Amino acid sequence: MNAELLSILETIERDKGIDREVLIQAVESALATAARKSLNVPEELDVTVNIDRKSGRLSVSSQGEAITSLDFSRIAAQTAKQVIIQKIREAEREVVFAEFQGRVGDIVTGTVHRFERGDVIVELGRAEAILPKAERIPREEYQQGDRLQGFVLEVQKTAKGPSIVLSRTHQGFVKGLFALEVPEIAEGIVEMKGVAREAGDRTKLAVYSTDDKVDCVGACVGMRGTRVKNIVRELHGEKIDIIRWHSAMKEFIAAALAPAKIAEIQEIPDAKKALVIVDDDQLSLAIGKRGQNVRLASKLTGWELEIKSRGQITGDVAPRSPLRGLEGVGPTLENKLKEAGVDSIEKLAALTAEQLVEIPGVGEKTAQKLLESARAALSAPQPAQAEEPEPSVSSDENPAAEPTEPSTN
Repeated sequence: MNAELLSILETIERDKGIDREVLIQAVESALATAARKSLNVPEELDVTVNIDRKSGRLSVSSQGEAITSLDFSRIAAQTAKQVIIQKIREAEREVVFAEFQGRVGDIVTGTVHRFERGDVIVELGRAEAILPKAERIPREEYQQGDRLQGFVLEVQKTAKGPSIVLSRTHQGFVKGLFALEVPEIAEGIVEMKGVAREAGDRTKLAVYSTDDKVDCVGACVGMRGTRVKNIVRELHGEKIDIIRWHSAMKEFIAAALAPAKIAEIQEIPDAKKALVIVDDDQLSLAIGKRGQNVRLASKLTGWELEIKSRGQITGDVAPRSPLRGLEGVGPTLENKLKEAGVDSIEKLAALTAEQLVEIPGVGEKTAQKLLESARAALSAPQPAQAEEPEPSVSSDENPAAEPTEPSTN
């Protein structure tokens, strides 16, 4: 019987992951309770049961005196059994709690087990977790038996055992998926500097490489986009913009507002605010659908961003005379002029040759020819055009609609 007891405890230790010493102490406590009932020992007297860790031999004592003859009654034996089962359950719950408490912030994989009042119960081996409706990606649907990954949001002790709460909307879920998919992140070569997410729709992830030889964006995208595609598939089509992090805030803001092209950024560092100026044709792209692009960029950078077009800044919403129609102005030169804030013939004609030469790519001869052409063009009659003011949009506003923007996924 003694050898059989040790064998049973070893089996429980192996199957349940409960420490053998914890089990032995539970059995000793249960048998002490049973011995007290069999001997009718008063509560004020001490009864102790010891189990030899090697042989499994039992020894019972009371008040320091050994009890050599003890016949456990049926009731006492049943009590011991119940106490042992209860102790094993408590120990098992402690093991599960300790295991998952250390995994808060990690990604776990389980199977959809059942549904309770809109929540999904996920089986994680010897534990169950709950995926609340509020933590599910919008429009996601699951069937019993489906494989499911989740971000361990919190673990709490309850009377029924550990309560494990999962999330698929938390921004940490996206970070965890990239950490699993991209070896360079696990190795510390590529760092995730920030993430801004609107679950089910779009995510912006800022990354940085500690090794100049490793392209952080390329590592996250993977060969032919395989890595990011795997993550997008797990997120059921959520768009992901992978952005190169910059220590210089102007460069970081410009990257965060991609795919829009930024003309100028005016910083207010103390207030963590910035006025972002874009060409008129980039305004809707910078703002994004329902203000999403600027909103996510603001969350990612931690700065309040206000977007305005050049037309809003100058009061010239629609340039009267586009540069492209001017003699000698091709696409390359036009872009350089626009980057310098010169987006119409009127603005060009108002400059001096010295001011034009300061623009990269414009020499003295080119500057002189441009001014002559601009002034000549303005001397001809110009058709009148109606001007309509456009609203400016900051990161906390929500425009109704704009053109659909491209994504890096």
